Amino acid sequence: MKKLFKVLLASLLCLGLVGCSADTDDNAGDATGTPETPVLKIAGLDGGYGSAGWEAVIANFEAAEGVSVELQLEKNIAEVLRPVINSGKDIPDLVYLAVGATGGLTEAMISEKQILDISDVLDMQVGAEGVTVGEKLLPGFTDALTSSPYQDGSLYLAPINYGPCGLFYDANLLATKGWELPTTWAEMFELGDLAAAEGIALFTYPTTGYFDAFFSAVLNSVVGPEQYAKLMTYDVAAWESESTKEAFALVGKLAGYVEENTVANANGEGFTKNQLLILDNKAIFCPNGTWLPGEMAEAPRTEGFEWGFTSIPAYTEGGDAYATTFVEQMYIPTSAENADLAKKFIAYCYSDEAAALFYTNGGAVMPIVGNEKFITAEDPNSLYYNIYNTGAKANAVGFAAIEKVEGVDLTSADGILYGTVNSVVAGTKTVEEWHADVVEAVKKLNK
Repeated sequence: MKKLFKVLLASLLCLGLVGCSADTDDNAGDATGTPETPVLKIAGLDGGYGSAGWEAVIANFEAAEGVSVELQLEKNIAEVLRPVINSGKDIPDLVYLAVGATGGLTEAMISEKQILDISDVLDMQVGAEGVTVGEKLLPGFTDALTSSPYQDGSLYLAPINYGPCGLFYDANLLATKGWELPTTWAEMFELGDLAAAEGIALFTYPTTGYFDAFFSAVLNSVVGPEQYAKLMTYDVAAWESESTKEAFALVGKLAGYVEENTVANANGEGFTKNQLLILDNKAIFCPNGTWLPGEMAEAPRTEGFEWGFTSIPAYTEGGDAYATTFVEQMYIPTSAENADLAKKFIAYCYSDEAAALFYTNGGAVMPIVGNEKFITAEDPNSLYYNIYNTGAKANAVGFAAIEKVEGVDLTSADGILYGTVNSVVAGTKTVEEWHADVVEAVKKLNK
């Protein structure tokens, strides 16, 4: 009888008619054998392309893979992530933050070798498209110092969202005034004199952070590709050379044509005021990337304003004109818990499906073969992406990884190379002092 009672009680427990001891376990779901849904944590910059593209791509990835993705996009993501990375706890599985971004977090992680080697992603299949990631990516993007910073043949940072950087201007202003678009720096300064006579400045810039794209293109055009490559690998002799000094002097001369309020607003709070200067016809040129028109879409502007876009002028007549190809990056921290899932997500980002979502939901263009299908001749973005078909050469920006030296900040937005531009424009530092400081910093990094 006792045995029969135990069998009956066990049956009632399993039917849920009587409290079951197994149900007191907080992980009852695990007891059934049902696995927990994998969670991929992505953190990144809430930048000019917005969040809609990421949200759309993530939704498709979740549905296809049966996973959950936690997305955190912040405008100050470097500040937000730095203490998290330093603590070693709750590390994102994937970080979307470009080399050269404000805060220098990505550079710090490169220097401290906290980024995972993801070379195997290049051999992963891109969905059902029948090609690998390596075959889908445009040539040259994985060889750049921004993707392979240690020059060891391995991929660490996956390229994402590329676009030309150049000089934006009001095409209607030049047409109305009868001013020619300058193709050399001599013509540039001639235009500056004409504009000054009518109370219009030649140049402005959002913040000194934009000089990574602008000044690197100037350097390449002045010193040439061979020496430019040496500059990007901290070659002291290259930085001390006369031709490099000429590039610094060129920026020094341009400083005399910068709109007077630029320096005061060249910060995270006031940069849009500088960008408004070209919309208001108070300055002609502003260096920026393809996200600028979208970023300023709701801003007021002079009647008849029409976006124009051109490369950095050639140094001399017949010389090469450059437009820096700005590429953002995403990467996996070495301490990420779900690195394999993050790699799978990276591979999905290069699919036509994901590329279409990124583009239609924010205008970001993935560096993949066949991306021209998203940019028709009627598309406003064709103005920017056709710049390399009209004579401009592509300029890659990005320094080689080097061991960090305490107290030496050369390449961040506030560093010696770019951040000093504010002081040069304000007249508190000479071009010669600026160049000497840069050379001294390069020497320290070589010790």
